[in-house]
Amino acid sequence: MAFLPFYIPKQKRLKVVIAGGGYAGMAALTVLSRYAPDADITLVDPHAQHLKITHLHESFRYPLSDLQVSFTDLAKRFDFRYIQAKLPMEKDALQQCQSDKYLVVNEEVVHFDYLLITPGCGNRDYESVEGVLSLQDFMTTSGSDLLSNSLTKQDADSEQTVTVVGGGATGIQFLFEIKQFLHRRRIKSKLRLIHSRERLLEQFPTGFHTYVESRLRDLDIEFYPNTYYQNQQDNKIFLQNKQTKEKFELPSDLSLLFLGKKQENLFEANCFGQVVIDCKPLANIFVAGDCSHYNSIGSNSLSAQSAVRKGKLVARNILRHSSILHLLEPYLHQELGYVVSLGHADAVGWLASQGNVISGMPALAIKELVESQFDLLLMGIDTYVV
Repeated sequence: MAFLPFYIPKQKRLKVVIAGGGYAGMAALTVLSRYAPDADITLVDPHAQHLKITHLHESFRYPLSDLQVSFTDLAKRFDFRYIQAKLPMEKDALQQCQSDKYLVVNEEVVHFDYLLITPGCGNRDYESVEGVLSLQDFMTTSGSDLLSNSLTKQDADSEQTVTVVGGGATGIQFLFEIKQFLHRRRIKSKLRLIHSRERLLEQFPTGFHTYVESRLRDLDIEFYPNTYYQNQQDNKIFLQNKQTKEKFELPSDLSLLFLGKKQENLFEANCFGQVVIDCKPLANIFVAGDCSHYNSIGSNSLSAQSAVRKGKLVARNILRHSSILHLLEPYLHQELGYVVSLGHADAVGWLASQGNVISGMPALAIKELVESQFDLLLMGIDTYVV
């Protein structure tokens, strides 16, 4: 058994239920498996595979199956039980869960000593119409297939117009992958970007916007800042200028909407990751992931990096809370950097300090190195520094 400071296990075999198999859930599961290999762990998730969603834009280059890992295979690797089910977690029911120490999953009573909720965020709503795709579509079908099928419906000899809506990290990464995909397939096309703000990637240093905007000009990608998306109809996209309120339309054979994440059910937690209801922590119910907010100096950003760090922390705290000492670790993690991919050979990001903006191949190398850490974690090799 690996050594975890301040964890002195009792004789009882620990039962842990993890609701959600995203980045936070898998990070927590690997920690539990490492430090308490005899623990009885149950993972509940509505999907059959863990999806590496931060790599989703790469499905224009690789099969979608390369970004999926079967929960059945992971269960064999880390010795846990997997139940495929949707397990909605309502705040009002958590106090009862704390008292009862069991959940009903697919009409089965599943007992636990600790419950870990690892909810992700949904995507913002949009009207589902022909000629419009969203991130949800790319979770089930590869980008290359989606774009090929959508654009072959048009006249192959005419120029195709593709519009990407959303200048956040996801929209930008998809935009540059689409540009390279259209070039590889020699599809006559015009590509544009619609963004509701003045600056791209506004949550990052100004250098991000400056670099990306220069790359847009280099690649002849149209950019419409301060512009709201209204709808898509009959190969046209309907827009509105944010400042003048003027409405206008542009030709668009295909529009892709990346409107950001939506935190529908935000769970408050103390600095140890325990869910807080009515100002009182629930000692045996922890939370991690995009829909968790820790009352701590640690980062609450909606990133895979924060999700993984929260997942690892709460797993350690579950073990420590179950031990004789009950000494828990506060969440102090700060973002170490962030890199946005601009296709297969370019990127922009910051490292160590937000004032330290890097671009090009060095930035891309850092992104690939960081993402490979999680790939190794799923193989049972933990290279993260606590």
